[in-house]
Amino acid sequence: MPLPFLTADHELRTTVVISEEPLPYADRGRWRRPYRPGPWRVGGGAVLLLLTAYLLISAVIITVVGSLAGALVCLVSAVVVLAVALRALRVGVWVSAHGLRQVQLLRTVTLSWREVGSVRTVQQPVRWLGLPRTVQGQAVRVERRDGPALRMLVTDHSADFLAKPGAFERAADVLESWAQEHRVAGVGAAREGR
Repeated sequence: MPLPFLTADHELRTTVVISEEPLPYADRGRWRRPYRPGPWRVGGGAVLLLLTAYLLISAVIITVVGSLAGALVCLVSAVVVLAVALRALRVGVWVSAHGLRQVQLLRTVTLSWREVGSVRTVQQPVRWLGLPRTVQGQAVRVERRDGPALRMLVTDHSADFLAKPGAFERAADVLESWAQEHRVAGVGAAREGR
């Protein structure tokens, strides 16, 4: 007896191909990450979301038992862990026609393309998965025209690119090309305005 649901599942698995290509940019005015989140970042977010689910179930059980104060503590903890998980998934560099945005866990820095001095890849010690341990690697450095350089988040040993050197190279090239394209356009617009 044929089982059509197994055939369809097999066909689906053979036709779905995970692409390592940078994400397409149909609408350049929208903020987008020029690379896909890596497995370490997604895995960490999944673990935090699982912890959130356990905290919410604990809050329900504690409420049924009758301790509202304990349930409230579990509920607030779940909301905090959920917020950290969602923010951790957004960490990275985002680009649009308006500028470059660096999202960190606790703050966000946005620069217009006029403020960006250079975007380049450098060899230097970098943090391994954001931990205090450093290893020799590559990082994308974003320097401002006036002021200090941005803190490096795009490294070949970060949660997005660990063990994926080809993906790091493509992301660095895309960031550099966006910066070059928009800085040239910004300089041309400034000259026309004079």
